[in-house]
Amino acid sequence: MAGVELIATATFGLEAVVAREVRELGYDKVTVENGKVTFKAGESAICRANLWLRSADRVLVKMGEFPACSFEELFEKTKALPWPEWLPEDANFPVQGKSVNSKLFSVSDCQAIVKKAVVERMKQQYHRYWFEETGPRYAIEVALLKDVATLTIDTSGAGLHKRGYRKLASPAPLKETLAAAMISLTRWHPDLALIDPLCGSGTIPIEAALAGLNLAPGLKRVFAAEKWPAIPARLWQIARQEAEDTALRHEKLTIRGTDIDKDVLSLARYHARLAGVEKQIHWQQLPVAELRARQNYGYIICNPPYGQRLEDIPAVERLYREMGRVFKTLDTWSFYVLTAHRDFEKLFGRWADKKRKLYNGRIQCNYYQFFGPRQPRRDTRSTNP
Repeated sequence: MAGVELIATATFGLEAVVAREVRELGYDKVTVENGKVTFKAGESAICRANLWLRSADRVLVKMGEFPACSFEELFEKTKALPWPEWLPEDANFPVQGKSVNSKLFSVSDCQAIVKKAVVERMKQQYHRYWFEETGPRYAIEVALLKDVATLTIDTSGAGLHKRGYRKLASPAPLKETLAAAMISLTRWHPDLALIDPLCGSGTIPIEAALAGLNLAPGLKRVFAAEKWPAIPARLWQIARQEAEDTALRHEKLTIRGTDIDKDVLSLARYHARLAGVEKQIHWQQLPVAELRARQNYGYIICNPPYGQRLEDIPAVERLYREMGRVFKTLDTWSFYVLTAHRDFEKLFGRWADKKRKLYNGRIQCNYYQFFGPRQPRRDTRSTNP
């Protein structure tokens, strides 16, 4: 296969972040649409994209896209796609589906028709009438939007937020991919300090450390496509070796995670150890009211409680007021806060310089961005005459 069309799926609002990550990997034939970033590259891109994309949800092979207004049309056009180029004779290929604003609105019928069409195409290739599906998994999806069908195969397996370091969950955990995107949107640089004063089980500090050390987020896990015969094992070996060779494991970072709850801090330390960044993060049991910083410049990035339950709202609003008072003392720092509370700015006591709509799971949030003054440039010119 000389070239492959891939889709990096993205949570709504993060498409531009994912597109930037794709371009940073060296792939410039990029198309950005709602919920996805499509790009063309060699098959090694399947390996590199899965290993390196920090904010994407999955990496899919795009098999085809076509109008489909009848079940017959869906069947024939699906059957015409080159499934045997990807699926071996023993492939396990379940079919999932979704339909939005399309004449073919019965998802279960669409799934059944796509499954049948793939089987018919496989029969032509392998000259057999029954497939036991005991081999590698190829999760196929048929997505219908306004009578256009897009057929894909998932290369990732578990979602890309499954980095492999978060074995235990705290209440209301933040997805690793969203945490990585929050950091990316700040344009934080590893030379600067970063604090999460409500760090919970540590996702934001850990994702910052992974980025600061240039550690590929997928390095400690496996992907569905690693078992696919169509992708040579050497491509995965090369991609993993590249990730090892470009890691900056001995960089000094100034990252701090604080929380009032000692139990979640214990989880955070455990997760940091599994992620291989335990030496780069300082953890501290500390209420927000006692937050201080020795550095003149830095970034606070946090995901405080939202007060989704009525009984939690008074405590959450007190926390936001406290954050406003404490953060005000760090007048040269920049602050980035994700919350679903509509009155956050009023409670915090300052209007955000910028805000961006993001989704934490199914919860619509705003990412409030408060910019501190620009750090003076260091004068690197020699003082010698």
